[in-house]
Amino acid sequence: MSILTVHLDAVGLCGPGLESWNAGKAVIGSGIDYVSASTTIVASNLLPTAERRRVGTAVKLALACATDALSESIYKASELLSIFSSSGGDGDNCHIICESLASQDRMISPTRFTNSVHNAPSGYWGIACQAKPASTSLCAFDGSFSAGFLEACAQSITAQSPVLLIAYDTPYPEPLRAKRPISHSFGIALVISHQLTNASLATVHMKLGKATPTVVQNADLELLRQNVPAARCLPALQALASGCGRHDLVLDLFDNQQLILDLEVLR
Repeated sequence: MSILTVHLDAVGLCGPGLESWNAGKAVIGSGIDYVSASTTIVASNLLPTAERRRVGTAVKLALACATDALSESIYKASELLSIFSSSGGDGDNCHIICESLASQDRMISPTRFTNSVHNAPSGYWGIACQAKPASTSLCAFDGSFSAGFLEACAQSITAQSPVLLIAYDTPYPEPLRAKRPISHSFGIALVISHQLTNASLATVHMKLGKATPTVVQNADLELLRQNVPAARCLPALQALASGCGRHDLVLDLFDNQQLILDLEVLR
């Protein structure tokens, strides 16, 4: 694969003990004083009241980290192509639908059905922000963050346009949790651009290859990286939070292929 080069213009974050990128970057950068806690997710005020009542954790999480990223971005949501990537979507909604299908009354509410599709967060994002540019929703199991990142970079370069990437995961309740044990809700959003601007935080050169994935220094953050597919981005976030300099990173993608990054933090 040829080397792709893009620029990171903004970051949004919502995770356990990491309420936003501004609140969490000092902790991620040093690994000091990180305290895991339940993920605090605030329903987006951008949604109309009726939609805000209907959405589940996955949609709230995706919108929270996307809003956090755009609060620091020079772009508006209506200007950005978007990529939504998740290994499993809304675990709570999936559980409730499975319970309904296993009961005597197999009727499923229209809202449940609407929220069960994998591109539901993308649809709500379009409603919330009047975002009309093309949006892609994808899934690649434990490699979902890297697959989304690769897709966002490719689209940014080919379309010559900035792209908003949102990667997110939420836990399943039991008994599904025993088969797919995602430990916490975690979401990350990145504004990715094909061109260097005054707003650029970092430049990334990437390629596919076979290498050992990079781990993070803090044991609790490393456990989060291992247990939540969207959190496989943490080595890159740690590099971004640590200040100017170059970082060689390897992120999980597939068993026999990883995403190899040369990340230069600019500010």
